[in-house]
Amino acid sequence: MADVTMPQLGETVADGTVTKWFKAVGDMIVRGEPLFEVSTDKVDTEIPAQADGVLSAILVSEGMTVDVGTVLAVIGGEVGAPAPVADSAAPPVTPATGAGAPKPAPSAKAAKSVDAGDAKLSPVVRRLLEEHNLKADEITGTGPNGRITREDVVNAAAKGAAATTSLASLSPVVRRLLSENALDERSITGTGPDGRITRRDVEAAIAAAPVRSVHDQSDDVIPFTKIRRLTAEHMVRSKATSAHTLMVREIDYEHVEIVRRRVGASFKEANGFSLTYLPFIAVAALEALAAFPHLNSSVGDNELLVHRFVNLGIAVDLDTDGLVVPVIHHASDYSVTTIAHKIRDLATRARTKKLGVDDMAGGTFTITNPGPFGTLLTGAVINQPQVAILSTDGVTRKPVVVNTSDGGESIAIHSMGLLALTFDHRAIDGAYAARYLQRVSEILNTRDWGAEL
Repeated sequence: MADVTMPQLGETVADGTVTKWFKAVGDMIVRGEPLFEVSTDKVDTEIPAQADGVLSAILVSEGMTVDVGTVLAVIGGEVGAPAPVADSAAPPVTPATGAGAPKPAPSAKAAKSVDAGDAKLSPVVRRLLEEHNLKADEITGTGPNGRITREDVVNAAAKGAAATTSLASLSPVVRRLLSENALDERSITGTGPDGRITRRDVEAAIAAAPVRSVHDQSDDVIPFTKIRRLTAEHMVRSKATSAHTLMVREIDYEHVEIVRRRVGASFKEANGFSLTYLPFIAVAALEALAAFPHLNSSVGDNELLVHRFVNLGIAVDLDTDGLVVPVIHHASDYSVTTIAHKIRDLATRARTKKLGVDDMAGGTFTITNPGPFGTLLTGAVINQPQVAILSTDGVTRKPVVVNTSDGGESIAIHSMGLLALTFDHRAIDGAYAARYLQRVSEILNTRDWGAEL
């Protein structure tokens, strides 16, 4: 038997919300396949099974928020085989403490509910009976010779809670959605274990509710997802914290374009995806930071904290769900090809909820890339606590004036685009930012990119 627990998804993450179970009780489990999905204040991610076997019990329903280390489910060895009672077991499933989280209320009758001298009950079972104010003679045991197991007590407690469902017994996520949308929990049919109301039940009720009428016009009301809400909070906090300043430079990408045309087909055949401008820009931006390190920093208490390594954040849009910024750690060590692979890997895992908290931690400088959608100029919001973010906008073919070999000028068609640097004016001044963009431009136009590919 193996307990499935709420994982520690980062040093500062104390709890998580189970948003989805991919398996049901009785299903065969294969180690490494997705078992459940967790949402924290930092990331949504799928958690793989850590053992083979049969899903014997699910102890935490979808929508419940619990502390790290809480037992969520049990994986057993055989279909239908009851999980053995351990002498020392994990603590009972209890919603995470914190703002709005329900707390179990001790009962004065609890000590009288169980005969502590009953040798048939294990210490774990006796403790659970006391904590849930249950009586042993009211529970049917499924263990050998009718022995009451830990799972019997947990299931009995869950059924009792479902029979007396109230707003206080719902998960924090469900309570928030009910409150924000003025819904009565009694009007919603729960589809979770034992009829428990899940987040998806509330969202379905919201979607089915009549649209509100404002000034004789109908509006669709779309509740913020957790990531959308956190993105909004992060953006507002950033604008309130940093002295945002935008600086833009036009970039001639023809030097890069020539290399892309020459090796693009072979690169795609060898790697399985197209060679875009982004990895070239990323490498140039990283190299330029070596000469302008104050852009790779954070603002402290009347001081600038200049980071020794560049951990490059790549902003990834999750359609309408929000924005995440996974990180390439020690990014300056990598070539164009490696950076291209790492960017693609992070973006793919972000959109399929495969990122871990470590993938999101430690960023020191960020690039956002709306260019594939043909944008002209983007004034991005700084990703706190960083001091700068570089936006790579659309690249188009257009006529430009170029110098000829005889010292004259002529008109040529080149690939041109804008690079926009949003920086915190508390950390640097405009001239510093301008020189940085100039250096990025020089690298893009002089580096021997073909040698790297």
